[in-house]
Formats: sequence, structure tokens, C-alpha cells
Amino acid sequence: MHGKIIALTIVVLIFVGLAATWYANEQARPEPITNEAPTVLSFSDCEAAGYPVMESDPRQCKTPDGRTYAEERPTPAPTYKNASADLIRVELPFPGAVVGKELTVIGTARGNWYFEASFPVELIDANGAIIARGIGQPANGANWMTTEFVPFEADITIPDSFTGEATLVLKNDNPSGMPENDRSISFPITVEY
Repeated sequence: MHGKIIALTIVVLIFVGLAATWYANEQARPEPITNEAPTVLSFSDCEAAGYPVMESDPRQCKTPDGRTYAEERPTPAPTYKNASADLIRVELPFPGAVVGKELTVIGTARGNWYFEASFPVELIDANGAIIARGIGQPANGANWMTTEFVPFEADITIPDSFTGEATLVLKNDNPSGMPENDRSISFPITVEY
């Protein structure tokens, strides 16, 4: 009987030793090496993969195979002064848009935004100087004498000498001249071409 216990103990020790050896080998085994590059479908993927980021404006990241991804900026929100989207809505250009030297502003405004079927539109540089002016007028001869939304268009020609960031400002036509009746919507755009 004593011999059987010794034999069983030896078998158990051998089994434990084999299991411990197998476990140690599994832990020491290196991860398999793959030649797969990380999946990159955006600027954030590229940056997370550790590829070089260029400090341009906007920042750009380049993959080893030559693809370049630009960092997307959040779309700026329009700024309203004594106004809201319930008075005027601009469809084009949208806030943050890149535009050319010939620009048509398109949207809708309530009839009381107009006076004598027009309202002023301005493009202002970073110093507050007016770069260009336009006149918002009802599109396709729409009737502006209402409190409902009326579609408008305003053509603006920007001087060839100007490129860069600017602010588009659409003002209500305020025949009273009283500052408390001034209303506007404004947002940044970039003039490039």
C-alpha cells in the first residue's frame, strides 16, 4: 500500500511538473508578428497609429503609404445679435466654409428683416474693416411684405487682393437708425480662391 501512495505521488508530481512547464512556455512565447498596418481611415486613426503629424493649419497626418488625412475642425455656430434662427437662416455659405472671390449668400429671412425689399450684407476682416458689401434681396421676386420666411440671395464680389479668414454679417435693414432695433447674424468663412 505504501508503494502505491509513492507511485501515485510521483505520477501527480510529474503531471504538475508537465503542466507548470507547459504554462511557463506559453507565457514566454512572443506574440505572433504580423505585417498588418493599423487600419487608418481618419486623422484620429492616423495620429493614434503614431504616424507623423504636420503642424499645418489644419493639422495633417501622413501614413507610410502616402495617404494624408486632415484634422476636421468643428463647424462654428452662427452668432446672433438680437436675432435667432426664427428670424433669419443662412443656407450657403455655411459657417466655416471656404469660398471664392464671387460669393452668393442664400437663405431665408422673415419679411420684417427687409426694408424696401433689401438688407445689408458685409464681409469683415479680422480688424473689423469692411472688405466687401452686398445687398440681400428676395429671391425670384418673392413678396417680402409678410411676417413669413422669404427666400433671399445676396451677391458679393471680394477684391482679388484679399484672401484669408473673414466674417460674413447679414444685418436687418433698420430704417429707424435706433441701435436697439439692430439685428444680425454673423459667422466665419475663409476666402481662398
